[in-house]
Amino acid sequence: MNIRQAVKMAWKSILGKKGRSMLTMLGIIIGIGAVMTIVSAMNGYAAKTMEQYEAMGSDRLTVSIYSWMYDENGNSLGKDYFPDLYDYCIGLRDSVVGVTPNSRSWDLTAVYGTKNTANMNNWDIDESGRLTGDMPPDIYLVSDQYSACSNLTVARGRDLSVLDIRNYNQVCVLGAQAAKTFFGSSDPIGKTMQFNGQNFDVVGVYAARLEGDDYQSVRIDNIIVLPYTARRVLGGEAPTEFIVKCVNSDVMLDVKSKIEGFLQGTVDQNTGDYWVDLENSWQQYEAEQMGMISLVLGGIAAISLLVGGIGIMNIMLVTVTERTREIGIRRAIGAQRGSIVTQFLIEAAMLCGIGGVLGIGLGTAGSVVVGRLMFQMTIYPAAWITFCAFSLSVALGIIFGIYPAVKAAKLQPVEALRAE
Repeated sequence: MNIRQAVKMAWKSILGKKGRSMLTMLGIIIGIGAVMTIVSAMNGYAAKTMEQYEAMGSDRLTVSIYSWMYDENGNSLGKDYFPDLYDYCIGLRDSVVGVTPNSRSWDLTAVYGTKNTANMNNWDIDESGRLTGDMPPDIYLVSDQYSACSNLTVARGRDLSVLDIRNYNQVCVLGAQAAKTFFGSSDPIGKTMQFNGQNFDVVGVYAARLEGDDYQSVRIDNIIVLPYTARRVLGGEAPTEFIVKCVNSDVMLDVKSKIEGFLQGTVDQNTGDYWVDLENSWQQYEAEQMGMISLVLGGIAAISLLVGGIGIMNIMLVTVTERTREIGIRRAIGAQRGSIVTQFLIEAAMLCGIGGVLGIGLGTAGSVVVGRLMFQMTIYPAAWITFCAFSLSVALGIIFGIYPAVKAAKLQPVEALRAE
């Protein structure tokens, strides 16, 4: 018997018992669909995360300088190291695009009209991941190079300038979401906001870095930036965290080494310390973590594939029992054991292959639904995932069909012909 005949017989056998065949394939369908959906969801999460990193800007160093000396009121005695760091980085202009403090002020209250960040506690995230209500913006005290370091462009008005820093100007620039929160569709340029009771003029609005109304897209543009010298009227300690933007990733290690050497001779390590870190190392760490999570979740989903494979083996053993006389007749008229094995392996492979195709359809639908609900983006399984899923399903059929096929081939013709 040739392969073509074996395929026809297998197809006839599967169609002859549609209900049983469908139930047998259910484990494969669910397993393949679950694995594909999980892998696609993890890929979608990784893509969304990388989109956020790219929106904030890449090729950045994070510099932290801190002091462990405090006065009797608990205030840090740390020095303001930014002017020194700024001047040093300006000397590295061939390698450095910009440098800025990245100090988030947790104790500042922003007010405009009836909008007050102290009362913005009615925000929430709905089931689809979208933000509802007003979220209080993150307020940062920065330099004129903050936009260059954070991949921001001005949509209206102007950016902070070096004169704003030097002259202690009380001005601010709003992120796209913060402008929407405080001013709605009105133009905020020239309006006056209050921060802890101090007046600051709105001089610009940044363009949105991410489109969408999901939590992450909204949060990244929900910012207000003030000159870091505004702490003269707002109070607060000297900045301790800084961003250094490099021209490209090739010079990052060299710039990191130079800044560490500079800080070693600048920071009094009897009262404080420092560290310089590559931001992309956090991206790599997160990618590794997501990879581990994907393996764990994929392993859990793969258990259903194992159960499905055992179901295939079980039903093929039943099939061998049902077709004992047929096997005996074929053996009696000269069929080789190899052709018997081939027939049953093809039937098991076809059974799993059909289940794999249906599972791929389920996994594709699941990927699209999860992508829209969780990430507001359409996610389709990669071609390699689809190919691997189908290949795995067929391989499962062959692996779990070997034992029933060999058992069928070992039947003695005389004993098989006696079977009822």
